[in-house]
Amino acid sequence: MGRDVPALVFTRDDRRRYREKMQSCLDTFALMLREARFESERPQVGLEIELNLVDEAGEPAMRNTDVLEAIADPAWSSELGRFNLEINIPPRTLTAGGPDSWEREIRDALNHAEERASEVGAHLAMIGILPTLRQRDVGEAALSENPRYRLLNEQVFAARGEDLRIAVDGVDRLRTYADTITPEAACTSTQFHLQVSPGEFAAYWNAAQAVAGVQVALAANSPFLFGKELWRETRIPLFEQATDTRPEEIKVQGVRPRVWFGERWINSVFDLFEENVRYFPALLPLCDEEDPRATLDGGDVPELPELTLHNGTIYRWNRPIYAVANGRPHLRVENRVLPAGPTVADVLANGAFYYGLTRALVDEERPVWSRMSFQAAEDNLHAAARHGIDAGLYWPGMGEVPAPELVLRRLLPMAHRGLELSGMDSAWREPLLGIIEQRCVTARNGAVWQAEMYHHIDSTSRVDHHEALRRMTRQYIDYMHLNAPAHTWPVE
Repeated sequence: MGRDVPALVFTRDDRRRYREKMQSCLDTFALMLREARFESERPQVGLEIELNLVDEAGEPAMRNTDVLEAIADPAWSSELGRFNLEINIPPRTLTAGGPDSWEREIRDALNHAEERASEVGAHLAMIGILPTLRQRDVGEAALSENPRYRLLNEQVFAARGEDLRIAVDGVDRLRTYADTITPEAACTSTQFHLQVSPGEFAAYWNAAQAVAGVQVALAANSPFLFGKELWRETRIPLFEQATDTRPEEIKVQGVRPRVWFGERWINSVFDLFEENVRYFPALLPLCDEEDPRATLDGGDVPELPELTLHNGTIYRWNRPIYAVANGRPHLRVENRVLPAGPTVADVLANGAFYYGLTRALVDEERPVWSRMSFQAAEDNLHAAARHGIDAGLYWPGMGEVPAPELVLRRLLPMAHRGLELSGMDSAWREPLLGIIEQRCVTARNGAVWQAEMYHHIDSTSRVDHHEALRRMTRQYIDYMHLNAPAHTWPVE
């Protein structure tokens, strides 16, 4: 979740002070890493889910303020668009409470929110991009009321100096411009958090980067945008373009984008925070009163507010997180590549696959990132976003193979082993990873169902394209509530 900020106009002095404070934070962070001051004895996992709000017809509902008031739970917060919400599920150890407890906790929270939202005429939709969303729905009026979003919008366009261009070629072709960052709100994601020790952070981040393409291929759930069928996970190119602060002339000079896969395997978490400071100017140069070094020298734990705020405006697909909880600092890998939905069962299967696979890769004697180029990992991500479960992906020792074959032959057994090493017994592993297995066997996921259902309605009913998308969305929400994995959903 993003930090709330006041509405401000920034001066050159603000930016100079912020740069100095960021460097002070970075130096203090380096000292903390050297002195091993981090919580790592009881590593935990966490989950954030972004959702869309729709009305009875399945159209976007600009009601997040009303819905948040109705839910009245601090676990819920606003997101960029008025048709978005986010829930932050409390952190836990991976095996806490038995095989059904996490699913029960998430479903209870979502069902409670749905009940309260319905009282104000809105409903929740857990989907990567809302198919009924039209470009007219993402103008400036759709920005959430939190001043943070308006300020961020102003700073992005001040850096760009021109409108955003959005261009995606898929089944259909999209070419459009936007004068706000609100198209980013179309992208709703599932974010898996994994707490790790400083010594293990680089290995887990590298592993997460290596499997990002595989994750997206399996879980693609965003085939439509503004009435057009584009990539299987259109959220990936849309997010990359909708927050790009670079005009064309700056792009060709090689300046890095703020939505960034990265450009190399790392040796330490420090590499990522140091890149943030070195490569990216501040969007929100807000200085805190904390002196991080003085706080550390005084025996307390610094919050490093400038460093963490800056990190929150750089949208890595696997983001490093520094945080302080119960007076102890810790590090997390925030895995951000996956769309929301389609069901809680699918989300938890995706989480089990990710947590198990990264654990197994970290334990390998010869790590995959020592046998695979970083560019190959990034190419996998974009191939998976374009083609979904039909993508061909590169893997060391196998070459380029269909994503289902790679998972069934090589990665699924590794995920089982990684979960077993994490203390998860087969009674829990089998149902979760069984969903992944059946997705591969059937070659079906949320994106496949959406496209097939849309074309079925479009070809059998005398309705226009938007009405076909609306009907498909309504059916999607019905199946979402049943919580049967998306590969089992019929098209009829």
